[in-house]
Amino acid sequence: MTDLVSAAITFPAVVFGAALVVVVGFWLLVLARAVGHDSFDTDLDAEAVGFAGVPVAVSVSLFVVISWVTGLAGSVLVVRGGTTGTPRAALHLVVLTGALLIAWGAVRLLVRLIRRCLPVRPGPSRQDFVGRTCTIRTDFAASGFGRAEVAAADGSTALVRVRRPVGRTAHAAVLASGSTGLLHAYDADGEFFWVAPHEAALAPRSLPDRAA
Repeated sequence: MTDLVSAAITFPAVVFGAALVVVVGFWLLVLARAVGHDSFDTDLDAEAVGFAGVPVAVSVSLFVVISWVTGLAGSVLVVRGGTTGTPRAALHLVVLTGALLIAWGAVRLLVRLIRRCLPVRPGPSRQDFVGRTCTIRTDFAASGFGRAEVAAADGSTALVRVRRPVGRTAHAAVLASGSTGLLHAYDADGEFFWVAPHEAALAPRSLPDRAA
């Protein structure tokens, strides 16, 4: 027991232990609904290290836990080994490197297994956005200019190109930044959505010709 405590407060196990405290605190906040489990998905590139396929918080948590367990086990061996021909500082560096490599390989393997077990769900298509309201994010939406933010059924959001109808079907209201519009049709050739003011778009209207 004494060796375990000594190893836990010795480098590198103490570093992994501090990271583990942060991870536990994060998941307590998730349970309290103060933060979301996917809070870091847009901030970190999990694919670069082979962790893509699960939320970043999950893969990082697994990495920290495995690193801590491996580092603690290695530190116990160093403490029990006493002073040998190899300097203890060098052994601690070996434990640190080994723990990181083992954790990285183990998490990559676990992520692959999780991806195989989880059903593949196709992401929302552009046609799924037709009939949904959106928020104009550019200064305005016109016949040849405009972008809007729209939410999919799964809660994700996307920034899409939008265009205002022109001619007799156009409504007098201006779609300015922050206003709400309705995506009532998709132009596959131009890769944009026809948008109209939400209140005016409730009534049936004919699809306008594509602006030149």
